[in-house]
Amino acid sequence: MLHVAVAIIKNPNHEVLVALRPPGSHQGNLWEFPGGKLESGETVFSALQREIHEEIGLRVRKAYPFIKIQHDYGDKQVLLDVWQVTEFDGEVSGREGQKIQWLAPAGMNYCQFPKANHRIISLLQLSTQMAITPQFEVFSQLSAYLGSFERPDAQAVQIRQKQLNHDQLLDWTHRSLNILGGLGPRLILNGPLTLEKDLPPKVGLHLTSIELGRLQASVGERLRLVGCSCHSSQELIKAEALGFDYALLSPVAPTGKYSDKSLLGWSGFEELAATVSLPVYALGGMKPSDLRLALARGAAGIAGVGGFVKTAE
Repeated sequence: MLHVAVAIIKNPNHEVLVALRPPGSHQGNLWEFPGGKLESGETVFSALQREIHEEIGLRVRKAYPFIKIQHDYGDKQVLLDVWQVTEFDGEVSGREGQKIQWLAPAGMNYCQFPKANHRIISLLQLSTQMAITPQFEVFSQLSAYLGSFERPDAQAVQIRQKQLNHDQLLDWTHRSLNILGGLGPRLILNGPLTLEKDLPPKVGLHLTSIELGRLQASVGERLRLVGCSCHSSQELIKAEALGFDYALLSPVAPTGKYSDKSLLGWSGFEELAATVSLPVYALGGMKPSDLRLALARGAAGIAGVGGFVKTAE
């Protein structure tokens, strides 16, 4: 199997650098994320630094694991070791004559990429902000809350309503989809895996850390987005092994829910998130102004119950 180091490099506009493969190469004339195969004895980070400098002239200073993807093309098997680059120097240029461009994740749906890249694209299209709903007594309160998200650039919204039973959760989810329509954010339901068979296709599912602890089977073959909550390296490692699309890691900053002794802080978050190839969101005391710091620490984004939208009165 060919082990390939792949870089996700973003500019200040959150556009991602992509390059066009040469016509005569494997998967030629398709767009790809820059990188290349590991040489004997190289670490993934070293290979990433070497390949990115050789291909596009940038010097990678800091990067974090993002996702690992195995794919069989029939004539070639590859392991893509995808890393998110957070610090780099230099000017971008196609040093091997390849065409390069900065591309917004949403625009990647209109370009042709190798099949092994499709999951990367899907994960890049995750919002960098995930709002988690407070508990509401009636659906009209949730409806008013969702009104804050009716715009094309909205964040993801996780519906977390532990007081509802199976049928009520499904009812609130369907009604929420009708409110948001096609221009709304990605909708994610916090609930057990047993809900999945009844959920609309576009709705993601989020499991608690308790449910993650009970789970033994992989969730990686599902067609919907599946995430989970984690509080330790052991839980993150299990989430990665079972094929989750993302994880929320908490608590990062002080909240009323956690004592100061249990806080990870940014250094603790960075250390734990870097141990897995999985998009990890920072949770606990987050506010929109924390986003830039979170991304610099290797996070996929931030999540929180408060501070993301103005909730219904």
